[in-house]
Amino acid sequence: MHVKILDERVVERAKARGLDALVYAPHFVRLPNIAAKAEAFSDEDLRVFPAREIFTGSWRDRKHVLAVGLTDPVPDFVTLEGAMRELDRQDAAVLAPHPEFLTVSLEESDIRKYDVDAVEVYNPKHFPEQNDRALEIARETGLPGFTSSYAHLRGTIGEAWTTFEEPVTDASGLADLLKERAPRRVCHRDGLEHRLRCTVEAAHLVYENTWGKIDRVLLSATEATHPGHIAYDGRFDDVRVY
Repeated sequence: MHVKILDERVVERAKARGLDALVYAPHFVRLPNIAAKAEAFSDEDLRVFPAREIFTGSWRDRKHVLAVGLTDPVPDFVTLEGAMRELDRQDAAVLAPHPEFLTVSLEESDIRKYDVDAVEVYNPKHFPEQNDRALEIARETGLPGFTSSYAHLRGTIGEAWTTFEEPVTDASGLADLLKERAPRRVCHRDGLEHRLRCTVEAAHLVYENTWGKIDRVLLSATEATHPGHIAYDGRFDDVRVY
């Protein structure tokens, strides 16, 4: 349901693990580029669906929102309210990845406030108690769950997956199933190898949160998903935080 990397080796591993589809949502890449790459790596055996994990709020108080079924690009670093309003306008499926994880996630109160379609109840980067809390949030809000490998590294592909009863052929169809709260099964591997892969994936957070990356990606209006980028034509100026 959510991977950050996509290349031939990712596709090979996904197929070897028995997956039918991947949701590809890399950081700081505009939707048209994501969609083009997803299509390039799709075939009859594995579909790759484009999505966006949007960074809402400021760097110090950011909340990630995973959107499936977008029709138009949405930048990062806009207010949560502004992002949710835009996702509603596009009738996209809105998911809460890694809820209440560190300072990068939707809180239970946010999930209750906005029209969220599913809550991630298992994430390889989580400690067991954090996955327990995520499952509790889903139960308390009455929302269905989902899981994903959240793979930033190839080795995590296929460690966790969500199975729907109905076939899905494109991102719009997946968005419809999510919005309809269609039946699904949430699955993940277990054992020592799985725990080791989860540990390595969690350690990758250190790299993901270096100040060098903040300076290079988040604070420059020349970056592709900065709300001040020319591609957005000022449409998000009223809700941007940088």
